[in-house]
Amino acid sequence: MRISALLSRGSAPSEIVEAELDTPRPDEVIVRIEAVGVCHTDLVTRERLRERPAVLGHEGCGLVERLGSAVDGAVVGDRVVITFASCGGCDQCRAGFPGYCSWSAALNGSGRRLDRSSTLRVREEPVFGAFFGQSSFATAALADARSCVPVGDVPPEVAAPLGCGFLTGAGAVLNVLRPRPGDRLLVVGGGGVGAAAALTALSEDVEVVVAEPVAARRELLATCGAVVVASLDEPVGSVTHALDTTGRPELIARVLGLLQPRGVLALVGLGPAEVPLDVRSLMLRGLQVRGCVEGDAEPSVLIPELVRRHRRGLLPLDRLVTTYPLSDFDRAVADQRAGRTLKPVLLPGP
Repeated sequence: MRISALLSRGSAPSEIVEAELDTPRPDEVIVRIEAVGVCHTDLVTRERLRERPAVLGHEGCGLVERLGSAVDGAVVGDRVVITFASCGGCDQCRAGFPGYCSWSAALNGSGRRLDRSSTLRVREEPVFGAFFGQSSFATAALADARSCVPVGDVPPEVAAPLGCGFLTGAGAVLNVLRPRPGDRLLVVGGGGVGAAAALTALSEDVEVVVAEPVAARRELLATCGAVVVASLDEPVGSVTHALDTTGRPELIARVLGLLQPRGVLALVGLGPAEVPLDVRSLMLRGLQVRGCVEGDAEPSVLIPELVRRHRRGLLPLDRLVTTYPLSDFDRAVADQRAGRTLKPVLLPGP
């Protein structure tokens, strides 16, 4: 199937190219992409691949266009969010934690299927594809049917980030931290993940403090009901729960010092592999530090719940999104880095 795709190659400007998408296997579907979020992981992966040509994108939303012969849970014409890939059969998947799938690295980051076959060709040569089981910076994506979650009539630009970024932030709150009304949550970093976490906690009647250096992000989150500070140098007060989206060791250490006894810190930001911890303080204050991948979520359960909250006006995710044509990827990234945009979402168009 001929499609248009955004081809990345190291630091060179991205370009729209014609690509050949593989025929779906029995358990796969083709989704016509209507919108796709830009996530920090896309940018990190582009740098990691250096000059290797790649089609990235892993927060796709669109209409199911073609079904593999064994697919029975999807319907042509359904609007779906494509989330991360998982095998469905390992212990973690069966327990409802597909983010920790035994085959996660190969399924989401190898650039190919598990059998090493390519899903995308450009100029008749295989390129890095199947990113997070989709590579949705394109007009269409090939995905495993189990990664596709129906979302109904929610605008695709709002639904797309539920595939990863918004899912991670919301899931960290609902599945890992689990604050209750009256608790106080500190979110460090008000980008897409942190903002989604803040809005989700506010929908739970939790007091939320967000530490974010970008003024426009602080202003937006303040209008949504959060208390905002530019940095942890400002008075924050003690908190019962905390979420770090930065991965910065010095911030993680400071957050631990702000937690009340028996407080919980969830980590979703990738930073240095080692962070100095005061183990004595952790023990004597009964603190918990939890890693969190993809919000510890079962996407088929959490994504519909987040859609319901959005429809009821409890989760105004649309306020976090700014749209760009697919061809304006580089401008979208520049705007995000400059703080002009919180969550860029690309629209491939017809």
